[in-house]
Parts: sequence; structure tokens; C-alpha cells
Amino acid sequence: MGWEESLLEELFHQYSPIIYRYIYFVTKCKEEAEDLTQEVFIKAYRGLAHYRGESSYKTWLYTIARNVIIDQYRKQRKTDCLTDIPLPDLNQLGPEVLLDLKEDTQLLHRAIMELTFPYREIVILRKIKGYSTSETANILGWEEGKVKVTLHRALHRLRDKLNPSARAS
Repeated sequence: MGWEESLLEELFHQYSPIIYRYIYFVTKCKEEAEDLTQEVFIKAYRGLAHYRGESSYKTWLYTIARNVIIDQYRKQRKTDCLTDIPLPDLNQLGPEVLLDLKEDTQLLHRAIMELTFPYREIVILRKIKGYSTSETANILGWEEGKVKVTLHRALHRLRDKLNPSARAS
């Protein structure tokens, strides 16, 4: 086994669970998340020789995962517009997942899933996954300023969804 295979095996064991959870959170489809997670590591293997070390392996893999998700939606939609991704039905989630979700958490989850793709993505990366502004900028290929502005707008939109009466005031 060469160094690439050895490193990829190590990366897979260390990061595949979190990459899977990220993809699942975005797609809400177990089979699709499994397939796309495999695709991430295939692309990582192919691109390993070109990895420059400018970010951590984790950030690099999240960047690949984001691109794989976008590619998948483009294939499905035959369009570059990602703002109209169908919302998953919470009733389709397994009973073990639903048992873990409290009513407030379900409301928050629904509100996040109703956000447009860029807003949903920024909330997931910054507030759920806990990435810093610079890590998020690396993953998304954005400037840090754009990350901050987009997060601010996304959180404002999320507040509006969670508290519609606040909009009227």
C-alpha cells in the first residue's frame, strides 16, 4: 500500500463520520449521503497529490463535500440555481432521530431547512459545525467579509422564520 492509500485510509476513518453527517444534514437522504460521502473520498484520493496543505485535511474534505453536493444538485436539476432545493419531510426521518428531537429543535431544524441553500450552508458550517470565519471562507471559497455578511443575513432570515411576529414590529 502506497502512502496515498495509507493516508486516505486514515483520513477516511477519522473524517468519514463527520463528512457523512454534514452531507446528510444538507440532503436528508441516507442513501444519497452514503453515496456522496464515498464520492468525497474518491475525489480526495484523486486530488491527494495536489493537496497543498493550505488548510487542514478536515477543511479540505469539507470543501470537497460541498462541491460534491453542489455537483449532485446540478446533475439533478440541470441548472446552476441552488436556491430551490426541495425541503425534506421530517416525518421521513427515522424514529430514533425524531425521538432525539424536541419540539423547539424540530422548529429550528425546519426553519434552517427552509433557508435558501447559501444561507442554510453558512448556518450549518458556522453555527452547527462550529467552523471559524476563516475556515468557512476556505471551505466555500469566499472572502471572510462575505462569510460574515451572509451569516448575518442568514441569521436574520432564520429569526424571521422562527418569530414571524417580530417582522411586523
